[in-house]
Amino acid sequence: MDNTTAATAWNLLVRRDDLSTAELADAPVLPVRDGEALLRVDRVGLTANNVTYAALGDSFRYWEFFPAPRVGWGIVPLWGFADVVASRVEGIETGSRYYGYFPSASHLLVRPDRVDERGFREASPHRLTLPRPYNAYALTTGDLAYEAGREDLHVLYRPLFWTSFMLADWLVDNAWLGAKSIVLSSASSKTAYGAAHLLQGQGCEVVGLTSPRNLAFTEGLGCYDRVLTYEDVSRLPRTQTLYADFAGDEQLSARLGAHLGDCLVHQVVVGITNQEPAPAGTLAETGPGMFFAPDQMRKRIGDWGREGLDRRFAEAWKEFLPVAEGWVDIVHSNGPQSLERVWHEVQSGRTSPRTGHIIIP
Repeated sequence: MDNTTAATAWNLLVRRDDLSTAELADAPVLPVRDGEALLRVDRVGLTANNVTYAALGDSFRYWEFFPAPRVGWGIVPLWGFADVVASRVEGIETGSRYYGYFPSASHLLVRPDRVDERGFREASPHRLTLPRPYNAYALTTGDLAYEAGREDLHVLYRPLFWTSFMLADWLVDNAWLGAKSIVLSSASSKTAYGAAHLLQGQGCEVVGLTSPRNLAFTEGLGCYDRVLTYEDVSRLPRTQTLYADFAGDEQLSARLGAHLGDCLVHQVVVGITNQEPAPAGTLAETGPGMFFAPDQMRKRIGDWGREGLDRRFAEAWKEFLPVAEGWVDIVHSNGPQSLERVWHEVQSGRTSPRTGHIIIP
């Protein structure tokens, strides 16, 4: 590793108790030992999903993936692509490109395990007990879902679409839990409308709830049977309803529950775009629970095998990509200062639902 590379290494640190406080900090590039590889982060996306990782950082252990050097601070996980700049692992070649879970930083030192033509699993000691889907790194040349000309869409949508895909699969797999209508809040968010796209025409009415300023955008997506503003919750028909809460707004949940009464057959929290921590735990028969996509992934790996799950996801993903392309305006930014600026913009909720931020550190 030359001194120039080491001198440009950095992290973006965020206060864990105040996500609006962030600062760039120099970081050492650690020497690469036997069994390790160093990746340079090349392209990442920053969406409300990453803010959710930070807001749930303690309860869902997201802060533990990339430990910060200061107490009280954290490094927010981002999805993106990185290139291998040094390797002392058989099968991990310098110059190879991987898609996966990266820090808000310039570099990531990994200890690859289970290396094959599809990628590797990160096996650093501090990550061994963390959710396995976040430890998988896909080699672009062996990735069924990869399209070289659509890396920006991969960065913005693919991790969210996994949640959309597994949520839709869970609902269909469980016969909608007896519901005739599914209501999704934060309907303008990428994860919500990805799920709506998959659920459309599956036998259950799909209703989106959104803010007045995002109403026109959400209606224009064409993937909801009906779109209402949050103020119009009382217009929801009193039929057997499942509420997928992408907002984590307790007041909205209370209003919806008061209106639907016994017609609310199930409520599941999928996201927290308002940044108020949502209740964690296993799903109950009724009442709110937290949907955690890796749980359904584990079930389907048992049902279909890993290759079967990947094949089904790749098919759905490649059908979704050309549709999603018309729903987003991609904005490119360069350099670590841009990452800090975009973090503040997204964390404060100032980003338009049509905007997709790509940062090239």
